[in-house]
Amino acid sequence: MSSTALDELANLVQQLDQALPQTQCTRCGYPDCRSYAVAIADGQAEINQCPPGGDEGVQRLARLTGKPTLPLNPDNGIEATRALAVIDEAWCIGCTLCIKACPVDCIVGTPKQMHLIVADQCTGCELCLPACPVDCITMVEVSEGRSGWAAWSAEQADEARQRYQFHQLRVARAEIENNDRLRKKAEAKLADLPAASKLTDPKALDAKRAIIEAALARARARAK
Repeated sequence: MSSTALDELANLVQQLDQALPQTQCTRCGYPDCRSYAVAIADGQAEINQCPPGGDEGVQRLARLTGKPTLPLNPDNGIEATRALAVIDEAWCIGCTLCIKACPVDCIVGTPKQMHLIVADQCTGCELCLPACPVDCITMVEVSEGRSGWAAWSAEQADEARQRYQFHQLRVARAEIENNDRLRKKAEAKLADLPAASKLTDPKALDAKRAIIEAALARARARAK
């Protein structure tokens, strides 16, 4: 593919991404709105797979791609009113699973303490619902009967995109820091394995050393 064609494809992906509501709900069948935009541009996905965007969203994507409009695919869901997640304080056990599931970091709290959802930042993606082991999260309608883009603004979509991008950076940074911590711990054990292990048999120590060295090699390979 020529550089011009690549530039045109990248521009189309950008436009498609901006036409999506950025709820990051995954109902389209892709991990996020950007991935769905890429799939549309590549011809791997149809333009009717985004329930939060509704019929107007399909029309926006149709105009950008030149494809005919289609009804929303029921396999992906239906257009519905906008709802926000609310945590029942009496039932929350502070497990933090909903915090990990939220793609825009709008749930705050600490382990074993009641969590709180920042309403102004919630996209209504519902990904926190299956994550909660005690079913203490419910969705409450806030759009007074409006659905799709009538219940969501471009400004809200832009903010949600920025929060999701920050979420991705935060998760990636946390993984790097955790891997680095584990690597240093393994290297410290390897430096004096007899003292760090209850093993005394030389062959068992050699086997343990080989396992740690292999794990370190894999970690260094991932870091490159």
